[in-house]
Order: sequence, then structure tokens, then C-alpha cells
Amino acid sequence: MSDQTPSEPIQAPQTNGEDTAPTIGLISQYVKDLSFENPSAPAVYQWQSAPQLDVQFNIGADGVGDGLFEVVLKIDVTSKSDEGTAFIVDLKYAGLFGVRHVPEDQLQPFFLAEAPRILFPFARRVIADCVRDGGFPPLLLEPIDFHGLFMQQVQAQAEQAAQAEFGAPVGNA
Repeated sequence: MSDQTPSEPIQAPQTNGEDTAPTIGLISQYVKDLSFENPSAPAVYQWQSAPQLDVQFNIGADGVGDGLFEVVLKIDVTSKSDEGTAFIVDLKYAGLFGVRHVPEDQLQPFFLAEAPRILFPFARRVIADCVRDGGFPPLLLEPIDFHGLFMQQVQAQAEQAAQAEFGAPVGNA
């Protein structure tokens, strides 16, 4: 037999019936705007040179209601070769997120790093399908490290602030 007394069951803290835990949930995701241009058809299908791709992306977040935020991942792809422009894809893929009890200083990292990471695989599929439906091989975009990009942006802003404050470049000499 053991000399230990039975332990009390663990209970969640009482909060007067109100849940105050920080939560963020994806409510919906959708294509907000999609454009595909094939300006050189039908000649483009006979071109022999390899295309060069230019991929640009941007992230935006806006409050759209009490505790509701829309995060938009904008991706622009242009395919050009020696003969001309093969295709252009412009996509705005959005997610509607519900936010409760999240500190203000945690919203920007979520909206600029985590939310795009959640949305990107779906936007990638939309682009691949769109390019394929335009008569080209599906375009599978490489994964993007949104967290790493966000951290680079934060570091660059900190360096700019320090440079403005001290009037000299920041870094190792």
C-alpha cells in the first residue's frame, strides 16, 4: 500500500462563465479576385524558348467586423520568353479569421506570417489549375517561408529605426 493520498482532479480555472483564452480561427477562405491573360495565343503554343517566371506576392490584413479580419494573399505571376509574354496570372486569395482575446502585439505576426502560411497551399493550387486550364503545364510555386520573411522585415524596421535615432548605420564594422 502507498502512503500517498489521492490527488484532487485538475479543473480548468473559473472565469465567471466567460472564455478568455486567446483564440484565432479560420472561418472561410476564398478567391477574392482572379485574372488569367494569355495575350500571345495561339502563337505561344508553338514557341520553343524556355519561359522566365516572375513571381511577386503581397500580404494585407484588414478588420472587417468585431473580431473579424480578412487576410489577403496577392500573387502575381508573369511568364515571358524571347518571343513575348506567355501568360499573366493575378490572384487575390483571402481568408476570413475570427479573433478573440489575442493581444494586439500578437496580431501582426499572425496576419503576416501564420495566416499566409495557412492560405498559401490553397492559393498555389488555384494558380496551378488556372495555368493548366490556360493550356500550359501546371505551375507549382515553391513553398514560401512567410515567418522568415516576416522576421527579416521586423529586423529591417528595427535597423531603420536605430539608424534614424543614432544617425549612423547599424551593424558590424
